[in-house]
Amino acid sequence: MKTPWGEMLRIAARLGVAPGDFWRLSLTEWRMLTENPPSALPMSRDQFEQMAEAWPDD
Repeated sequence: MKTPWGEMLRIAARLGVAPGDFWRLSLTEWRMLTENPPSALPMSRDQFEQMAEAWPDD
């Protein structure tokens, strides 16, 4: 199996990872950067109001 280095480097560039930093990444770090994040549910109105109270816009 051939490793798709070119594709991986292009993805890293889109993520803002410099080439030197890309080559220093471990496989675990690469997977963490490129895995799809778990889907989060939208914030409820109550959660929004709690957040707005805790961090008001001044």
